[in-house]
Amino acid sequence: MKRLTGILLPLMILLLGSSARQHHYRYVPNESFTAGEVLKFRVHWGPLNAAEAVMKISDEYYTVNSRPCYKIDIHGNTTGLADMMVRVRDNWGAYVDTASILPQKAYRYIEEGGYRKNEMISFDHGDDVATVLRLDKKTRTLKEKEDFEVPDNILDIVGGYYYLRTLDYDKYQEGDEIDLRGFFDDEIYNLKIKFLGKEQLKTKLGTFNTLVIAPIIPENEFFDGREPVKAWISDDKNKVPLKIRAELGIGALEIDIKEMNNLRN
Repeated sequence: MKRLTGILLPLMILLLGSSARQHHYRYVPNESFTAGEVLKFRVHWGPLNAAEAVMKISDEYYTVNSRPCYKIDIHGNTTGLADMMVRVRDNWGAYVDTASILPQKAYRYIEEGGYRKNEMISFDHGDDVATVLRLDKKTRTLKEKEDFEVPDNILDIVGGYYYLRTLDYDKYQEGDEIDLRGFFDDEIYNLKIKFLGKEQLKTKLGTFNTLVIAPIIPENEFFDGREPVKAWISDDKNKVPLKIRAELGIGALEIDIKEMNNLRN
């Protein structure tokens, strides 16, 4: 009996200790996007084309931190005259948990004129830690690593956007605010998104019923107006981003959908 107790007691302690440390992820229902989706956009000031952007979810699933994930990449490239003036080749990406819609890993490779920034972030949602890996500007080899304490269910920019596509906007009234907490540039941001209501929107791909949202941005010299940035999302199961308009001091920058493939619905 003593031998049995001596075996079972340490085993029970081990199992209970492991259970206590196990992180219980939230579950976010998602009927809006899935693997393989590709969205393409035109970026322009009035009639002047400035860039093109592609949002792509890999058609393969990846396992990160023992969790199945979507691999999502956003590429932005300048075109035409803008490319001659300031060459931009940006890649923002994340491995987003398919069940919780939380980032397990995020990265950005930024090339804007002579400016370079290469960075990866690994998220430990059990211990609420974000580990930032700063990479060499040319070789992308590791230069330094730093840990940051973060709140529960912290988002990155890519994961945060796709999380917005999972929300049930029928429960919001015009003027309601949606609270998000994100980690960006080594800081935690409390971001509020305002629901502005519903509109019809004409696009290159047809006319859509849309949901209109706007991030609440403090007054600054860069943006112009009370709600300087607005986004139009299709009011259907897919919740596809159709248009973003930013009022700047030098005019309005617009991002318009021009192609969408492999939608979930």
